[in-house]
Amino acid sequence: MRCPYCGSLDTQVKDSRPTDDSSSIRRRRVCPDCGGRFTTFERVQLRELTVVKRSGRRVPFDRDKLQQSVDVALRKRSVDPERVERMINGIVRQLESMGDGEVPSETVGELVMEGLKALDDVAYVRFASVYKNFREAKDFEEILGKLAEEPEDAPPLQKKPAQSE
Repeated sequence: MRCPYCGSLDTQVKDSRPTDDSSSIRRRRVCPDCGGRFTTFERVQLRELTVVKRSGRRVPFDRDKLQQSVDVALRKRSVDPERVERMINGIVRQLESMGDGEVPSETVGELVMEGLKALDDVAYVRFASVYKNFREAKDFEEILGKLAEEPEDAPPLQKKPAQSE
């Protein structure tokens, strides 16, 4: 593993342990050349995935890019990071188990929207506004109307806790 500080290829693992959900291994590393310390994560990858963009362009699937887009949607929202990590792991597992190494970008977007809808209404609307390319206020009204129409027996989305008087 290359040192992110000095670029040396001779780094040493000082500690390894599974993450809380056991879906990856966290490794603490140290560089003997510069003394820099850093953390890496090792995850199981079932297959190489390629995302087919709307333009037809093909790009390698990037879990970090998925994580960043979810983080942007969830910015300043109080959602447990473990729930977010489980959601992202679930999306990646679904994509890997689809049978084909090529996945349309629309499929990725829809899976993220499903996951965010279960986590947080505001993050869901934020992501949808970018993913669906909202151009005017009525686009927001439509998606908010769909959220309001959900049946009462549906699992509750994240709501503010009741305040005591």
